[in-house]
Amino acid sequence: MADKNNLPTTVFANPAPLGLLGFGMTTVLLACHNLGLFPMDVTIIALGVFYGGLAQLLAGIMEFKKGNTFSATAFVSYGFFWLAFVLITLDDSLAADQTASGLFFYLWGIFTLFFFVATLRSEISLKIIFGTLTALFFVIAASQFVESAALPILSGVIGLLCGGMAMYRAFGEVLNEQYQREVHPL
Repeated sequence: MADKNNLPTTVFANPAPLGLLGFGMTTVLLACHNLGLFPMDVTIIALGVFYGGLAQLLAGIMEFKKGNTFSATAFVSYGFFWLAFVLITLDDSLAADQTASGLFFYLWGIFTLFFFVATLRSEISLKIIFGTLTALFFVIAASQFVESAALPILSGVIGLLCGGMAMYRAFGEVLNEQYQREVHPL
């Protein structure tokens, strides 16, 4: 491929599906834990580091190269969120203070609310992803401040919706590109 001056140009693949799948699959797995289906274990931790963390970081860096500020900032930020979450979860010697942990999730809720506002002129799937993620962070924050058996379950339900929609969008972006038309509405 060449530009108008016959100079070679490079075409990059869309990194968003990678980032969305890294986020979505990790969120779904953690949501299943929050629903009480299984305890926190190395499976969640490993996916959090490698797919939730590192895959999103890579996708975000590739989005920077494409000049997509929204996706670059979101993927890099949430990639680092997953790495921080794993560190907090793993290090028993530095047990997280519940107030600090609640504030951690509350700040991520504020961050995500800002991104939700930025999606208001986007496809419905992005609105759902960021809207449910905003709610998810605030529910998890509340569960750190208030003793409630219902809040972790609510966070599991919201997490399934959020992560599932991220996966749906990723699949749609790949399928639509492969078929070169919309076969999977976003």
